[in-house]
Amino acid sequence: MENLRGIVLMVVSMAGFALADTFIKLISDEIPVGEMLLVIGLGGTAIFMVWAKMSGLAMFKRDFFSPLILIRSAGEMIGTFGFVTALALTPLSSASAILQATPLAVTLGAALFMQEQVGWRRWSATLIGFIGVVMIIRPGLAGFQPASLFALLAVVGLSIRDLATRATPRDMPSIRLGIYGFAALIPSGAVLLAINGPAVLPSPIQSAALLATIVLDVAGYYALTLAMRMGDVSIITPFRYSRILLAIAIGMTVFGERPDLWTLIGSAVVIASGLYIFAREGRHRAAT
Repeated sequence: MENLRGIVLMVVSMAGFALADTFIKLISDEIPVGEMLLVIGLGGTAIFMVWAKMSGLAMFKRDFFSPLILIRSAGEMIGTFGFVTALALTPLSSASAILQATPLAVTLGAALFMQEQVGWRRWSATLIGFIGVVMIIRPGLAGFQPASLFALLAVVGLSIRDLATRATPRDMPSIRLGIYGFAALIPSGAVLLAINGPAVLPSPIQSAALLATIVLDVAGYYALTLAMRMGDVSIITPFRYSRILLAIAIGMTVFGERPDLWTLIGSAVVIASGLYIFAREGRHRAAT
């Protein structure tokens, strides 16, 4: 039952993120990326601060300025900026497909920077997964969209964030990490808005979309945190890939997108590589 609850929470989390992505894309033609980052950062930080207050937790501590948290915050800023920009400029389905390479990049980073033991099978799966990303992006070919590189930037940033999160002390509350993560978007959004401004006064519909994005992102984060803390991680984590299936369905029904054959094949390669890596990690944990 713990595994089943974890799977349901993971799928709910991915659905929340996919819907939040949809709202961002719907308003991205009228609202600047910097303004969206600033509003999402302020809203998410406020929600988590209220949550911390209700839970009796300190909202900010000295660890906010520790090198590890600063690295995590930098990764959050880079990753969120890259993905929101990719959503604004490229199809939802392709941006989401490229983002699914994040677990592959985390495996690579863990081996290079955290001395994690990665056997030749996981190295091979990681390489094949990145070949899948190249299939989606197709640099130098007719289907290449330069803006898709923003999604690749998101993979780099979010991988840095996830690796730093792995290294944070286990006794650090997830709520405080949520505050730190959303707070990191505030200065990045403000700087980007100052460079590319001006700000736009959202219409009531656009304001509702921004509010929905904030609520869905926070709910998705909370459901993801719960999912990763129950049951068998190697069983629950692969359901992260439900996000790409939802993104393709939403892209086709809401935005009229029609992913081409290379995007579908590349997505399948990325997902298969990630599932294999999760399976190998599960066996490794069981053996140790």
